[in-house]
Amino acid sequence: MNPALVVLALSLLATVAAQSPDHHNHHDHHDMGWINGYRQGFNFQCPHGEVMVAARSYYSEQDGSDRWWSFECQPTPEGLGEPSDCWWDDINRAGIEWTSTCTRNGLVAGIQSKYFESVLDREWQFYCCYYKRRCPYSCMKTSDIPAYYREEGELVIPSYGYFIRGAQTTFSGVLRDRQWKYILCRMTDFDCDFENF
Repeated sequence: MNPALVVLALSLLATVAAQSPDHHNHHDHHDMGWINGYRQGFNFQCPHGEVMVAARSYYSEQDGSDRWWSFECQPTPEGLGEPSDCWWDDINRAGIEWTSTCTRNGLVAGIQSKYFESVLDREWQFYCCYYKRRCPYSCMKTSDIPAYYREEGELVIPSYGYFIRGAQTTFSGVLRDRQWKYILCRMTDFDCDFENF
């Protein structure tokens, strides 16, 4: 190989590296399938018959104390059947703590959000789907995601057979960021006639 070309290539790489001091911190964050830009609203819905199984976020104080978001879906087990109804649940306001669980024993199959510059926060709304007359049981909350404000956040459902039913969030008015505890439940294999959380 031509030594002059090697020197040229190395000097170009050194120049690029010198121009990107944050390169090592952010290089892998641009390929995560983010569904929004900072300060942008978004609407994410899983394909019919699928539910959300993962959520990722990346925080930037410089960009409105906002986060990029990415979500993943997965088909529900055959035994759960097809969703008989889907809807947008209650809106959770920006700038305050909130807890939201899909009504009618629904499972989270999407999420939408709108950014509010005045409070440097977002309002949130879950898209929920109802599966026959199945009821949740063995519910639990995850630990805080992210573990500390302003860190990257990642939820991947820890074991098969659990579903996201909602979330409880805290909001720091000082740091202008939100932590999430996702509410995860199993669903009965049989039809049931009662609300059970």
